Amino acid sequence: MVYEKNSRRAGRQQTSDSNIAHLQPQAPELEKAVLGALMIDKDAYAVVCETLRPESFYEPRNQMVYRAICDLSVDERPVDVLTVTEQLAKNGTLEQVGGPVYISELSSRVASSANIEYHAHIIAQKSLARQLISFAGDIETYAFDETSDIDELMQHAEGSLFELSQRNLKKDFTQIDPVIRNAVEVIQKAAANKGGMTGIPTGYYQLDKLTSGWQDSDLVILAGRPAMGKTAFALSLAKNIAADQQIPMAFFSLEMSNVQLVNRLIANCCEIAGSKILNGQLDDSEWERLDKRLPALLGAPLYVDDTPSLSVFELRTKARRLVREHGVRLIMIDYLQLMNASGMRFSSRQEEVSTISRSLKGLAKELDIPILALSQLNRGVENREGNEGKRPQLSDLRESGAIEQDADMVLFVHRPEYYGFKEDDHGNDLRGKAEIIIAKHRKGATGDILLTFKAEFTRFENPEYSALR
Repeated sequence: MVYEKNSRRAGRQQTSDSNIAHLQPQAPELEKAVLGALMIDKDAYAVVCETLRPESFYEPRNQMVYRAICDLSVDERPVDVLTVTEQLAKNGTLEQVGGPVYISELSSRVASSANIEYHAHIIAQKSLARQLISFAGDIETYAFDETSDIDELMQHAEGSLFELSQRNLKKDFTQIDPVIRNAVEVIQKAAANKGGMTGIPTGYYQLDKLTSGWQDSDLVILAGRPAMGKTAFALSLAKNIAADQQIPMAFFSLEMSNVQLVNRLIANCCEIAGSKILNGQLDDSEWERLDKRLPALLGAPLYVDDTPSLSVFELRTKARRLVREHGVRLIMIDYLQLMNASGMRFSSRQEEVSTISRSLKGLAKELDIPILALSQLNRGVENREGNEGKRPQLSDLRESGAIEQDADMVLFVHRPEYYGFKEDDHGNDLRGKAEIIIAKHRKGATGDILLTFKAEFTRFENPEYSALR
């Protein structure tokens, strides 16, 4: 279904104004006052440029005047009655606004720009109200249409509302003192914790040493080629965090069903081969191990969701509920490229992935929790030679450079043994080993962590743990 919003907007405005006897939200006198103030105060545009856009104005001629003022300001030219008149003539809209007479009237209406910020806020609010009316009208029209696909309409509604909220999002300035106090509290908290841990511990000592745990509001990308074990690593992290430390977290699995996911988690926790979990052919020692270790998973504050082709809007709704109702402190997504931003239009898949990545980072900041998203790598790794050549790079992230840009941390899972390399350049044994490569770390150091990988159990372990058994 194709939703054509703009083509019906003018018609619906007439309906709202006439048929239902409701005037569209508007403040024409304030629009004129703001335009007049902009032409008498050279600093006024800087005050309102983040709040107002040409379409924020209700009257078409006021939109044209403000667009001319924007053009002048962008080119760093003075804004006054004469320059605005000249710019309107250049744009071919001078006669449409009422000629030089209307521009002179605007500038003569105000004596100062003292209240321009307050007036601009009212205009912006009226504009947002009109957009919401238009949005609601679109949804109402399609909801009455018996041929509409309601699920698709829901996706469209979520996408349109998300776009609307993003366009009107404005972040106010914060004086530095409260920010400093928050930063000092974090430092004091780190000092009180063993090992300087400020985030959620991963359960891997060397990784925690470099990262101080998963940090609130961070977007962490965990990437790797197929068969490297990135999902196994994510499940090992989930077991360490939810089962061992009882920290509430959510796992969104777009690739596997809940049962498949839990089967792999049982294999990880109980150290039973996945094939045996599948066919039930366990020997006595394995049944004993299952009975002994399974209670560690029962009651764990781990919430799983296997919604296929999850959209960023569905994720946002579910994540808010999980945080509000269950106190979830970490979200994992397996994996980013299987998500979509349905309800929004994109010229390419890269553009859609960029929107998804940006939305995940925004959600992490909004909820103030870390979000860990798995990601695929492109085939560039396979085309490079040698042990060093097979190591993934940031440029290998699949489909969008925006993933690298939005992420606070990028980790790669790399197993040299998969490519036939049994030793590193220093002669160290790489069999059964996996490298966790911290390729980007906005808040700290990068580096490599060596872990033991138990393929049959889809399990990652600290090397010290493996050596003790």
